[in-house]
Amino acid sequence: MLPNDPQRAIREAADAAAPHLIALRRNIHRVPELAFQETRTAGIVAAELARLGIEHRTGIGVTGVIGEIKGGRPGPTLAIRADMDALPIHEETGLDFASGIDGQMHACGHDIHTATLLGVAAVLKDLAPQLAGTVRLIFQPAEEVLEGAAAMIAEGAADGVDIALGFHNHPDMPVGSFGFVRGPCLAASDRFDLVVQGKSGHAAHPYAAVDPIVAAAHFITQAQTVVSREIKPLHPAVVTVGMMQGGATYNIIPERVHLKGTVRTLHAAARDTAEAALRRLAEGLQTTMRVRCTMTYQRMVPALVNDDAVLEPVLASVARQMGVAPEEGEPSMGSEDFAAFAARAPAFHLRVGSGAPGRDDRLHNAMYQPDEACIALGVQALSRAALDILS
Repeated sequence: MLPNDPQRAIREAADAAAPHLIALRRNIHRVPELAFQETRTAGIVAAELARLGIEHRTGIGVTGVIGEIKGGRPGPTLAIRADMDALPIHEETGLDFASGIDGQMHACGHDIHTATLLGVAAVLKDLAPQLAGTVRLIFQPAEEVLEGAAAMIAEGAADGVDIALGFHNHPDMPVGSFGFVRGPCLAASDRFDLVVQGKSGHAAHPYAAVDPIVAAAHFITQAQTVVSREIKPLHPAVVTVGMMQGGATYNIIPERVHLKGTVRTLHAAARDTAEAALRRLAEGLQTTMRVRCTMTYQRMVPALVNDDAVLEPVLASVARQMGVAPEEGEPSMGSEDFAAFAARAPAFHLRVGSGAPGRDDRLHNAMYQPDEACIALGVQALSRAALDILS
């Protein structure tokens, strides 16, 4: 049987937990850990789940943690996922709980996410007798390198999951607001390495060499035509070369050049077209520029697609709990490996406003400072969604 006033019960529980959750967030923030190195963070999570009396397992997908809350009645399994890893960014906020590790920072708010899901765990543990089903709490490593979800799924994290919820803080949205996107909301992410092998020689005698720099430059400029001339204009896509490395000095044509790039798409057809086109361009260089090309192309995560069957009831739950309807937004060409869970079960990814008044923060920035009030607000929204889904 549901609480007489679930809105009030959840709000009061989240507000009571807020100081503790903020302290947990700051503890994690001080010692940010990169992908698959989140041992301390995972230890904090495990200790908190143990304190709450929640059964859990550690070491899933290297450093992941899974907790489970069994309801009072049988029903579906609802997974709620938070990511734990930090970024290789040097923090410049000057906060008294700023990162104590040079060159590492929680600049994407995964410390916020971890604290939020721990808050959800506390609320739902108390409500467990009213739940019809199981809540699976997934604390995931290595989202920033788009490998953690797959690692956890390979070890059973998605087995038996009927519905999946993810969430992310958005400093571009004011704290207290929530958002959503219908259908594809975050892009598929693929990456490629291209080694262009030429023939080194003296800069004064290029006819006696084969210049891989010129060939690589041709590839970079041609790659921009993949989006403009091969993919449908209404199918968003981005091709970016993020690294070009080759040569050591002024007067030597190098032996080889190494390129690294990424491809982002929202539609499967565009994803296929982009990969085929880039491979073709690399092959063409071998004939036109006399180089040898070796391309390694890796598909990382698919587009994250929100399922209306999950989206609609969650939006209704958030509106009931928070008294404000989430606002519809635009898809992003950023990527998120929660997409791997969404490919296994109907899913929805909620946007949680974290923008502090008077600030204009962005993710992956050395000065990023989300409003910590978003933690308790996220706890309310996600807890109410879980309660309603499993009623």
